[in-house]
Amino acid sequence: MTALAVLAVAAAVAYVTAAVHLCLRGDFWPATRVFAFCGGAVSVAAAALAPLPGGAFTVHMGQHVLLGMVAPLLFVLGRPVTLAFRALRPGSPRRLLLRLVHSRPAGWLVFPPVAALLDVGGLWVLYRTPLFAATHEHPWLHALVHFHVLVAGILFTASVLQLDPLRRRYGLVLRGVTLVAASAAHGVLAKTLYLSAPPHVSFADVPRGAELMYYGGDVVEIALAVVLALGWYAEAGRRYRAAGSQPAAAGSVTAGRR
Repeated sequence: MTALAVLAVAAAVAYVTAAVHLCLRGDFWPATRVFAFCGGAVSVAAAALAPLPGGAFTVHMGQHVLLGMVAPLLFVLGRPVTLAFRALRPGSPRRLLLRLVHSRPAGWLVFPPVAALLDVGGLWVLYRTPLFAATHEHPWLHALVHFHVLVAGILFTASVLQLDPLRRRYGLVLRGVTLVAASAAHGVLAKTLYLSAPPHVSFADVPRGAELMYYGGDVVEIALAVVLALGWYAEAGRRYRAAGSQPAAAGSVTAGRR
């Protein structure tokens, strides 16, 4: 977990460095995106290092919500891939990044249903198989699970919001349905945990942990839906303005010819 916090802080430092470099070059980069990305790094550090309140299972669920939901949303809102494309000058590093982002494996990983399966499906595997018990016996497996939760959360959030350039852009219906389905599966899992605790968990600590997973997940999922709706509204407005300007442009050309 400490290594995860170090990686998050290093990513935030690299992000801020790139944003400052962009501004010194005379290009604009919104401060809100910088705050969002750094907030994601703080969320990871808090999950890894901060003494969260509650019993062991409640603390674990607090880490889950921070790592798998809050941090990914903030990281994606920071649009790090867009920043990298704008900060890198034309050359080999930029071409390599472009090939990576537009590669077929990357395209599959950010296909919304696949990303949802990796994210929420991974949680079902964790809590409804012997894997959760194994994480208590093997520290390396515990760290690997946390890393998966963070990465899967980032992929899912990126696939739904599509704020950064992707290999292929998917429609609002597919992304919205995927978000609703993933939210439902996450909520159902939280309810099953409330009724039946996984191994190595104190039954007295289960209700608080399950409620934190359920209601904390709801808050982040609502935020995702709001960002998705705002993105759709902005895109629809751009299309409307573009459609309205075309007849006017055609009319001005006709008048000029006369």
